[in-house]
Amino acid sequence: MNFNEEQIERYSRHIILKDVGVEGQEKMMAGKVLIIGTGGLGAPAALYLAAAGVGVIGLVDADNVELSNLQRQVIHFTPDVNKPKVISAKEKIEAINPDVKVVTYHTKVFSENITGIIKDYDFVIDGTDNFAAKFLINDACVFAAKPFSHGAILRFSGQTITYVPGSTCYRCIFLTPPPTDAVPNCSQAGILGAVAGMLGTIQATEALKFLIKKGELLQNRLLTFDALDMKFREVAVTRNPRCPICGENPSIKKLIDEAQPVCSLKNKNKKT
Repeated sequence: MNFNEEQIERYSRHIILKDVGVEGQEKMMAGKVLIIGTGGLGAPAALYLAAAGVGVIGLVDADNVELSNLQRQVIHFTPDVNKPKVISAKEKIEAINPDVKVVTYHTKVFSENITGIIKDYDFVIDGTDNFAAKFLINDACVFAAKPFSHGAILRFSGQTITYVPGSTCYRCIFLTPPPTDAVPNCSQAGILGAVAGMLGTIQATEALKFLIKKGELLQNRLLTFDALDMKFREVAVTRNPRCPICGENPSIKKLIDEAQPVCSLKNKNKKT
């Protein structure tokens, strides 16, 4: 890949990095990353991947921008309220870096469509806010041997782990979704906006490390943090031989859609 003068200047801070250099920047520009959910986690992840020059960024989200999103979903601005999130995010990505190709999917992920959506991407970022989507993303990526970054936030806390084929998957740790309403979501319990930025940028970093094949990914390691006390904890995890999808005798043979009602401060039947 031949860089033009503008690209050399734009990516100069990567190019001078010993573990990135020209070769690493070329890998980023040839890379394809899918972000499922352009909210609190997906917003900062998308901005940093775009700034880094990732060649293709896919955005999946069925929602429109709401005023309550703006407290943490930094890719959306006040004039974007009521605009589809994928369109709002695409506009910001193209504004920050015209080198990037943005592919939008204005839809939720379901068992019927997720395999077709993820198949052309090198790495997947889970930026969703509900257990049904998180288990579906895990299962689809395990079946497709597709690496992905799991992320979850609530109040002042966050957690993340990176899956690569053969490593510990999300279901190895959390076998099944919790009972309905057993765990509150951000619209019920709240979230410090900057916490979303902290975790989203970690997920973006994992994607970039994967593309350039440098460093150690968070595979077989669950990273958690409490921003209120600013304490980080890393827990070593191993593949669960009883995991229903990647264990010795898997019981999940096909993708399923878990039931997941999501509550809102405004309307208990409305998704946020």
